[in-house]
Amino acid sequence: MDKICVTGGKQLVGSVTISGAKNAALPLMVASLLTKGITTLNNVPNLKDVHTLTHLLETIGAKVEIQKNKLIIDTQGELTPVAPYEIVKKMRASIYVLGPLLARFQAAKVSLPGGCAWGPRPVDLHIKAMEALGATVDVEEGYIRAEGELVGKRFKFDLVSVGATGNALMAAVLAKGMTILENVAIEPEITNLVDMLIAMGAKIDGRETRTLTITGVEELHPVEFDVIPDRIEAGTYMAAAAMTAGELVLKNVDPHQLSSVIRKMEEAGVISEPGDRTLFVKGPKKLTAVDVRTEVYPGFPTDMQAQWMAMMTIADGTSVIEDTIYHDRFSHAAEMVRLNASISIHNNCATVHGKTSLKAAPVMSTDLRASASLILCGLVAEGRTEVSRVYHLDRGYEKIEKKFEECGADIVRVHEQMEFDV
Repeated sequence: MDKICVTGGKQLVGSVTISGAKNAALPLMVASLLTKGITTLNNVPNLKDVHTLTHLLETIGAKVEIQKNKLIIDTQGELTPVAPYEIVKKMRASIYVLGPLLARFQAAKVSLPGGCAWGPRPVDLHIKAMEALGATVDVEEGYIRAEGELVGKRFKFDLVSVGATGNALMAAVLAKGMTILENVAIEPEITNLVDMLIAMGAKIDGRETRTLTITGVEELHPVEFDVIPDRIEAGTYMAAAAMTAGELVLKNVDPHQLSSVIRKMEEAGVISEPGDRTLFVKGPKKLTAVDVRTEVYPGFPTDMQAQWMAMMTIADGTSVIEDTIYHDRFSHAAEMVRLNASISIHNNCATVHGKTSLKAAPVMSTDLRASASLILCGLVAEGRTEVSRVYHLDRGYEKIEKKFEECGADIVRVHEQMEFDV
């Protein structure tokens, strides 16, 4: 098992090329199941989650070729609409195959998903959407079993959900008649999916609004399409520049998609200058404590909550961080306390009392963004911080230690030997 060791005190200077967004790439990969042919995706990040979903697509019957950051998906062969537990348990986004398989084959058997070990994230919304479109759905022996010919209908989500929006959207594009989806997510990753489906021949109105109107078509055709840049990865490197009083140029970014993060960064004293697919970020000598409240897009993203907490541990003053999306997503706080941070948790709020310095210690990550936040703390902590269980990082950050090293960080990945008491 790998761990990442960081010796703090280095100012980050240089440029970072932001990878394609994992949370955009995964639904685009699954959308290939809606058509028979060869789909090509560009700007795909080389991540564990991408490889896991590749394995799932191959198990279903697709042929997938990976060429660096290009993915070629061939769905011309015989496909089996079954997503087995052995693969789905590794990644929550596997649930995305439910809608496309049901739409194309009128039947699907998908295991209940796994993923990061924090908070209950039920699939109820996904199931309700499929049922609204005419499917018969049962959950038994750990599997979602759905069948039936899909017919367009008006459906309103009880809660805004990126995953359920994407699943329902992919199901509706081949349903008979008109589907109206209300209270949908408008995250850039959903817009990226909408754009790809339209390019494939889908009829969708309401792009970037809370209501999508989909007129079902008989069939779709394969396309070549680009994955958008990863706004959360970009936000993470913004936080790194902010914490180290560094200067970074982020390349392959869409600053518009980062507007909520940029506003909060500027309140904290960070200088940012957007350009053409670039963003210059300069950290202050001392960060100012700023409260944040996570919200659905275009609000402050929950996937930046842990990184923001890392920033606030060394900021001047006291800040309150409220997560309205996932109320118990604070496992990283206890590990930051091990690094001399002052943090208290009450319900879905964290109160952070900024300190002059953090102190290195061994820490352990419990999920993807927690891993990144602990590395951020390590960049400024006195001494050598060892972050274990970093396999989470490989699910969402491409070559993170290499990118940090190229900007001047003292960081290395090492293989952690298991120790046993004799």
